[in-house]
Amino acid sequence: MSEIITFDGVTKRHGDVTSLQDLHLGVHQGEVLALLGHNGAGKTTAMKLILGLIAPSEGELRVFGAAPQGSAANQLRQRLGFLPENVGFYEQLSGREVLDYFARLKRVDRHQIDDLLEQVGLGEASNRRVKTYSKGMRQRLGLAQALLGEPQLLLLDEPTTGLDPAATRDFYTTVKTLRDRGCTVLLSSHVLPGVEPYIDRALILGAGRRLALGSLDELRNQAALPLTIRVKGDEAMNTPPADLPAHEMRRLNGHACEFLVPPENKMQVLRRLATMPGVEDIELLPPSLEHLYTHFSANQSSRGLS
Repeated sequence: MSEIITFDGVTKRHGDVTSLQDLHLGVHQGEVLALLGHNGAGKTTAMKLILGLIAPSEGELRVFGAAPQGSAANQLRQRLGFLPENVGFYEQLSGREVLDYFARLKRVDRHQIDDLLEQVGLGEASNRRVKTYSKGMRQRLGLAQALLGEPQLLLLDEPTTGLDPAATRDFYTTVKTLRDRGCTVLLSSHVLPGVEPYIDRALILGAGRRLALGSLDELRNQAALPLTIRVKGDEAMNTPPADLPAHEMRRLNGHACEFLVPPENKMQVLRRLATMPGVEDIELLPPSLEHLYTHFSANQSSRGLS
């Protein structure tokens, strides 16, 4: 599968400040990559570099095989969509007029406008002026704008800002559909529980450096964080075994306990718990993306990188 984006030792400096340092990264066609990091970690800089708004200070960046700020810039922008964190539109225009305006700028088929408005839940509000839209409605209009022309590469900066849970779920369903069509998606989000089921890999940045990169399983292997094993059962909770190789045991209530277990002890603990009388259910909870993000960010701070 071809690489759509290639960072080859890319560094970006703004005066004495280094906002991205020696980044190596390849993003493949049809991949959903999450960019994670605190403010100032380098996420926005990476997106601006991909968009061709700024150029690397060192290293080489290729998007669709060419430098994004070079002679191929116009052709590149026909193939990508971008949703910034804070969308801004002409407030006197209607939602339909906004999309018509951007479709003309992008030179794409304007017949898709009505379908896009329906897709993002703005069909009934399409003729209302943008100044009457809520923040969530403006965000949905921004997503529709980014989807004009069926982009092959989609950059989404905090795309679910202002969206309610149902709209957030619909948004990620749209992302999955785009991925299935072969669109490559980069998204930056602080709402980690919502994004976890829909990404292929995550890049965790800190102070412009790459802290970790991989799928959830790969990040879990790198972090080696304890698993949570939750056990339910009245009788079992009266006398939980004291010989389990667990870091910690927590009583949740009179009917359940949680054990924090090193990954290498998982099977031993599960076998022991399965033989306990009165056990009604055993649930295995691997570290979430939020746990992994906290782990790698904390390691960055302890090394004095931030």
